[in-house]
Amino acid sequence: MYIGEVATKTGLSIKAIRLYKEKGLIMPLPRKGRYRVYDESHIEILNLIKEAKLLGATLSQLKCVIVYKNGEIDWFNVGTFLSEMKLQLSQQIDDLNIKVKRVEQCFLSIDSCPTSVDSPLKGRD
Repeated sequence: MYIGEVATKTGLSIKAIRLYKEKGLIMPLPRKGRYRVYDESHIEILNLIKEAKLLGATLSQLKCVIVYKNGEIDWFNVGTFLSEMKLQLSQQIDDLNIKVKRVEQCFLSIDSCPTSVDSPLKGRD
């Protein structure tokens, strides 16, 4: 399939697909005349890139993750990266939960604040 069909199937722009090709994230493509021909394995990689970027991965990170051995992607390396990303996201969730608890504490302390502007602040004379 040609790049236009790949763009439709993946939801990526042609420009993005070409960029990923330039960065070496996609294996060299066979040609049919003047056109590069993509197959389902390219769709898989492009979808992986798209999802990883949605999760916050950068292209430079993905360049280290998407490694080819004998023309095939090293899926073990990808799996390791995804496990690390899951761990980082879990840590971010924990950090956000701590922040939510702090906000809740602020709400509770508001209840003990003076109710009118003219009243003196507690603890200040």
